[in-house]
Amino acid sequence: MKKGSFDLSLSVRKRRKREFLGEMDAVVPWAALVELIAPCCPEGRNGRPPFALETMLRVHILQQWHTLSNPAMEEAYFDVPLYHEFAQLDTNGRMPDESTILRFRHRL
Repeated sequence: MKKGSFDLSLSVRKRRKREFLGEMDAVVPWAALVELIAPCCPEGRNGRPPFALETMLRVHILQQWHTLSNPAMEEAYFDVPLYHEFAQLDTNGRMPDESTILRFRHRL
């Protein structure tokens, strides 16, 4: 058997979660929501730089859609790459921890 005879189709199949998040990404008015919540969020003059508001909003909404606790949401970034991608997080950068998610939710 030749090496080229294997049909390894490594394309990403559309799954229900991916389709759902793709539809929600297109339907949800992210810019309008960010504009609405911007006055209640800090600008980050002290300490670590804050995450982008849209990123934190996406994390919060993901958490609500999938009924995840704060620690479970933090862990889900590593377990489900799709969540990481939807939240627009840098793959090699820092990620919001459970206390950051909690503080954002309390501000909302």
